[in-house]
Amino acid sequence: MSFHTIDPAQLTPAQLHPFMVGAIAPRPVAFASTIAADGSVNLSPYSFFNCFGSNPPILVFSPANRVRDNSQKHTLQNVREVAEVVIHICDYAMVEQMSLASTEYAKGVNEFEKAGFTELPSQKVRPPRVAEAPAAFECVVEQVIELGQNNGAGNLIVCRVVLAHFREDIVLPTGAGIDPFKLDAIARLGGDWYCRASGSSLFEVPKPNRNLGIGIDQLPEFMRTSSVLTGNNLGRLANIEVQSMPTDEQVAAFRHEPLVSYTLNQHAANAPRQRHELVLLGQKLLEEGRLLDAWKTLLLAESVVSE
Repeated sequence: MSFHTIDPAQLTPAQLHPFMVGAIAPRPVAFASTIAADGSVNLSPYSFFNCFGSNPPILVFSPANRVRDNSQKHTLQNVREVAEVVIHICDYAMVEQMSLASTEYAKGVNEFEKAGFTELPSQKVRPPRVAEAPAAFECVVEQVIELGQNNGAGNLIVCRVVLAHFREDIVLPTGAGIDPFKLDAIARLGGDWYCRASGSSLFEVPKPNRNLGIGIDQLPEFMRTSSVLTGNNLGRLANIEVQSMPTDEQVAAFRHEPLVSYTLNQHAANAPRQRHELVLLGQKLLEEGRLLDAWKTLLLAESVVSE
């Protein structure tokens, strides 16, 4: 396996930047509305952004100094004058308008108007909200941390959420969180590229902190060295507790399951082929979310080796 290795000290900021934003992706976008001391409103997206705690609820985004000329963004100037911001989450329906708002209009130009967004008054801060955004966080700015004085240097704006708004249709029926299928969020990649978190691009991975998985090192050797099972497959198989492993009796009984029985009978005269087909079946069951059935099938495949 070969790698393209770079030393940041040997590159200009303009040369390094596309590697950073191209590889560290996808990145959520903070669509930030701010207000200057004179009352003029600014609205601009930033993909150097994430949440950093829920108690207190903290969001951090960074309007980096422009790589081109080391000038600073109007958003940064505004929060130094009025330490408040509304951070919006964007969905696919508004991504083109959001991108338009990143145009470098002159200071004082209202990007709400340029990008065709509707202003809503906020309740606890002065900057207005974007009516079209599915989620909005009214924040006070706790701190601005300069990470350098050079071209491309970041300026961390540490924000504490004082009020949050979520469009009703994206909230789970239980009221316990956000439905990712309804949110239809967008994220930033490198260059002109974005991605859309919806449909088949969404998938679940069971959190390992719900149980004490056995770990990949405890998987049978034939699983760990399989040319069929992927790293993802092994990770899912290893996220099982010892007490949840199928018993020998359960594995033996699984021989009579239709697909397993068919596979065993179809290739009864060819043990290597029989094992290979069982592993493929185990992989299929695993990817369907049938973890225990996958384990039973794969352990049957292991028994074929020793028969």
